[in-house]
Amino acid sequence: MTFSKLSSTLARVGTLSAAMLAPAIAFAQDATATAAAAAAPVPDKGDTAFMFISTILVLFMLVPGLALFYGGLVRAKNMLSVLMQCTMIGAVVMLLWVFYGYSFAFGGGTSPYWGGTAKMFLSGVSTSTTAATFSKGVVIPEFIFMLFQMTFAAITPALIIGAFAERIKFGAAVLFCALWATFVYFPIAHMVWDSNGMLFKMGALDFAGGTVVHINAGIAGIVGALMVGKRVGFGKDMMAPHSMTLTMVGASMLWVGWFGFNAGSNLEASGGAMLATVNTFVATAAAIISWSIVETFTRGKASMLGGASGMVAGLVAVTPAAGIVGPMGAIALGLIVSPLCYFFVSVVKNKFGYDDTADVFGVHCVGGIFGALATGVFASASLGGVGYAEGVTMGSQLTVQATAVITTILWCGIGSAILYKVVDVIIGLRVAPEAEREGLDLASHGEAAYHNS
Repeated sequence: MTFSKLSSTLARVGTLSAAMLAPAIAFAQDATATAAAAAAPVPDKGDTAFMFISTILVLFMLVPGLALFYGGLVRAKNMLSVLMQCTMIGAVVMLLWVFYGYSFAFGGGTSPYWGGTAKMFLSGVSTSTTAATFSKGVVIPEFIFMLFQMTFAAITPALIIGAFAERIKFGAAVLFCALWATFVYFPIAHMVWDSNGMLFKMGALDFAGGTVVHINAGIAGIVGALMVGKRVGFGKDMMAPHSMTLTMVGASMLWVGWFGFNAGSNLEASGGAMLATVNTFVATAAAIISWSIVETFTRGKASMLGGASGMVAGLVAVTPAAGIVGPMGAIALGLIVSPLCYFFVSVVKNKFGYDDTADVFGVHCVGGIFGALATGVFASASLGGVGYAEGVTMGSQLTVQATAVITTILWCGIGSAILYKVVDVIIGLRVAPEAEREGLDLASHGEAAYHNS
């Protein structure tokens, strides 16, 4: 056989072999692709439904819950102004969230302070993309994660307006909250909750927003109360809440919605969510009882205002701890937080004379600081909590918690002061004295909440 014939024969054998092996190779490739597809986590419909309900519950906290809670605490002539501020602030921040807020907080950037621009205008977010939960291999649709976090972003700046209600311009409140969400809330959310965030990497524990939501809003509230100034007639005129009935209704809605807030922060319908649910029940119940007992000893009577205040204080305190501490630890949080907040609302506030209309600082900031620090204590397995990460002690965890608290106070305090000044220069913070006396419902919105007001 000549060399050319040998080459020709070998070529035919090679071609025949390739033809015979082609189906096997194709099958192997298909098997590999199938295995890869099977390995990709698929969202569980139960988790998805759970997160959808949790998201709607957090929206319920804002409208109508928070709006009615604050609305009942102001005078009748300012009721609609509070309702409108909560409504408009929520709407504006929802759009800012999908424009750039989600990206700034959870955009996947490696900066410890913000998430970058990769997901601006929801770029890359679709029905097929997913977000990780706290369990390995468990995911939820990214759309529902984005929306859940959006409701947090929407309600947090609305919490601030209770501190300077009854005297701020409508436009000033909305502009400030838009700027504050951009430069304060989104970065803090990234630092605490994103895996690349500075405080997250340090090991800070904030299950559902003690630092991100409550300390953040509380500090912005007290800075605003001081910079906007006291209401006309403060300390002289009667400024009692016009409807404790509506405040009770609003507070109750907050408690119901808070189950979405706390349990939903588990991101999946598992035992962790149920622990957060139990804790949201018992901490709040303990705080209501505790506040009422303190009032009975100091004032001789337990008030509905005190009951509602205790309800919110308990919810605030348990928020950072909800899925981390045990039920007995949650009860301890509720029992302790009410006397602490009561002291700031009734003693410290009167001592320093600042006008925090709805006690945003005294309840949200003080309760949030206590809850954040106490989470570091009651997370201990010896106290019924889920325990610390490997190598972490109670002392080291408390140090991290304190660092998170101080970071939030400084970032928010300095940032808020600058932003209030910017808004004051642009459009002014405060309405005219005549408009304040008339009431913001008519002066700012041309309508009245009640026909006889």
